[in-house]
Amino acid sequence: MNVRPLRPDETERVLAAGLGLARLPRDDGSFYLVAWDGDEPLGHAHLALADPPELQDVEVLPSHRRQGVATALTRAAEREAAARGHAVLTLTVSVDNEAAQAVYRALGYRDTGAPPKLVQGTVQIRSGPLEVNDTLLTWQRALEGASERDAVVES
Repeated sequence: MNVRPLRPDETERVLAAGLGLARLPRDDGSFYLVAWDGDEPLGHAHLALADPPELQDVEVLPSHRRQGVATALTRAAEREAAARGHAVLTLTVSVDNEAAQAVYRALGYRDTGAPPKLVQGTVQIRSGPLEVNDTLLTWQRALEGASERDAVVES
């Protein structure tokens, strides 16, 4: 498996595989990482280059779940964030998504202590409007070389 940033000429191939790329187009420096098996996309993750950076929109094709794809995407996002000088990587995960929580917990992500965030309403994504009703937990992990002090989110 090879994980690398999505190139513009690969967008249609990723979409055709059934991976949404909901956060495209962006002009803020954020980008997608895509996990590939040869020329077959297996999953993607969006890295928002905020302060701190945030892992978003992690999606793995159903036929490739529980095979380390989400782990590889998350590790690649950590390397990309660290290479840009960031000390932590943040993510939000649904309170009901126990499988994703287990992956992130195993990778060392912990709750920031921020209150759960209720997200409701219509969100406009690439493929059209999406109705959302979810409660999100905010987690983060210190990146290589970051001190524990750097890994604390200040409220």
